[in-house]
Amino acid sequence: MNIKKAAQMFNLSIDTLRYYERIGVIPPIKRNDHGYRDYSTNDLNWIYLVKSLRGAGLSIESLIEFAHLSGLRNKANVEEAQKQILSDQLEELDKKISDLKKVRKLLVYKIETYDDHIAKFKIGEMNPNKTEKLWEINKGEQK
Repeated sequence: MNIKKAAQMFNLSIDTLRYYERIGVIPPIKRNDHGYRDYSTNDLNWIYLVKSLRGAGLSIESLIEFAHLSGLRNKANVEEAQKQILSDQLEELDKKISDLKKVRKLLVYKIETYDDHIAKFKIGEMNPNKTEKLWEINKGEQK
């Protein structure tokens, strides 16, 4: 597959794919007889993995390290190091998901109580000194 089709497949720019290859986020792409990049299924898997991990917040530096380790298959502990990078990212992602769920719960609460709170402010039942403590909405929940 050529670079244009690979870029379209993952909604990335051609420049992004070239950049990823140049900095070592994806392994070097084999070239055809005319010198054009010819993406294999393995190459496309790398692009998909990198795009997914970047979208989840993994740093470029960590991706470079992960890709670099893949080229060191004969060295000791390479697989364990790669697995650790992925495990660390999963842990970080789980924390983000937990945080997002808390923010979602807060937004649902604010939407559901909005009209009632506005009405209470208008009649003086609530004021800046007499209102609920938003930070306590998620208190006591499991992480």
